[in-house]
Amino acid sequence: MTSDNGIMSARRTSLLGAGLVAIGPISMALYTPAMPTLVEVFGTTDAAVKLTLTAYFAGFAVAQLICGPFSDAFGRKPVTLAFLSLYLLSSILATFAPTVEFMVVARTLQGIGAAVGISVSRAIVRDQFTGQASAHIMNAIAMMLALGPAISPTIGGFVLELFGWREVFWCMVIYGLVLMIAVACFQVETNPNPGGHHLNPGRLVANYLTLLKDPRFLAPSVLIGCGLGGLYALATVLPFVLIYEVGLTPSQFGLAMIIQSGSFIVGTIVTGRLLKIFEARKLVPVGMALWIVSSSLMCILTLTQVPSVTTVMGPVALFVFGLAFVLPASFTDSMAPFPQIAGAASAMTGFMQFGGGIAGSLIVAALGDPLIGLATVLPMMPIIGTLIYLVLKSRAARPAAAE
Repeated sequence: MTSDNGIMSARRTSLLGAGLVAIGPISMALYTPAMPTLVEVFGTTDAAVKLTLTAYFAGFAVAQLICGPFSDAFGRKPVTLAFLSLYLLSSILATFAPTVEFMVVARTLQGIGAAVGISVSRAIVRDQFTGQASAHIMNAIAMMLALGPAISPTIGGFVLELFGWREVFWCMVIYGLVLMIAVACFQVETNPNPGGHHLNPGRLVANYLTLLKDPRFLAPSVLIGCGLGGLYALATVLPFVLIYEVGLTPSQFGLAMIIQSGSFIVGTIVTGRLLKIFEARKLVPVGMALWIVSSSLMCILTLTQVPSVTTVMGPVALFVFGLAFVLPASFTDSMAPFPQIAGAASAMTGFMQFGGGIAGSLIVAALGDPLIGLATVLPMMPIIGTLIYLVLKSRAARPAAAE
C-alpha cells in the first residue's frame, strides 16, 4: 500500500524510477561494442580500455554512498538534477576524448553523475510504497536495471558501425538531457523528512554500520550484489569473447546480446504475472536454483566446447531469466525495515551491486584470458551470493524463532 504521502501514482513512480535506474547500466554497457575499436583508435592496450569501464564502475559505486545521504538531506529532486548535470557534462567530455587517459577521467565523472539514478529511484519507491505494491514497482524498475546493460550493446553495436564511436556517447548525452527534463517536469519531492542531520559524519557512519550489521539488509543486498554485479562483470567480458573468440562483428555482437535482453524481458513478464498470485519472496528460491544451473552450464560449456553464440549466450540467458525472479523481493526487503534512512539503504545496496561488478571485472582482467574468466569467476559470483544469502537469512530468522 502507499504511505501517507501518496505523492505520485504507482505508474508515474515506475516510469520515473525506470528512467533513472537505467542511466547507470545503459552508460556502462552502451559503448562495450566499441571497446575493441577504442584500442585501435587510441593506439593503446585492451587493459587500458578495460580500465575506462572499471573507472566508471568505481565512480558509480563510491558515489552511491554520497548521493543517497544527500537525497536524504536535501530532497530527492534537487540532488537528482545536480548529479544529472554532472553526468551530462562528463558525457560531452567523453565524446571529445583525445586520449584513453582523458576517457578514463571522463568515464569516472560520468559514473559519479549516473550514480544518483539507482539511489533515488529506489528511495522514491520506499518513500511512498511498501509490501506487494512496492514489489510490483520494483519489478518494473528491475526490468530497466538489468535490461539496460542487456539491450545497450545491441544499440551501441549498430551506432558504432553506422556512425562511429563518438556518436555512441552522443546517445548518452541525448538520454541524459531527456531524463533531466522528465525529472524537472514530473518528479515530485517525496522525501518526508529532509534535513542536514543526515550528512553528519557520525550519523552517516552509524547509518551504514546499522545496515552492514543487520542480516535483514545484508542478505538481499549481497544477493543483488552478486547477481547484478555478475551481469555487469559479464559486460566487460562478452565483447572480447564474442568479437575476438567467436569472430562476430560489432553489429553481430549487438544482435547476439538480444538473446540476453529477450530472456530478461520474458523473465520480468513471467515474474510480473506470478506476483499477482505469489508473494515476491517465494520467487527468490526459484531464481537462485536457475542461477545454480546456469552457472554450472557456463563453466562446463566454456571449458569443454569451442566458443559459439550458443555455448556462450545460452547460460547467460538462463542466468538473467533467473535474475528477474530474484530482484523484486530483494530490492523491497533490503529497504523495508529502514524507512528513516531509505536513501542510505538504497545507496549501500547500489554500492554493493556495482562493487560486485568491479570485483568481478578486476579479477577477470587479472586472469588475462576472458574465456577463463567466463568459465570460473562469473559462474562463481551467483553461487557465492546464493550461499551467503542462505546463511544470512537463517541468521536473521533466529531472533524471530527465539521469540
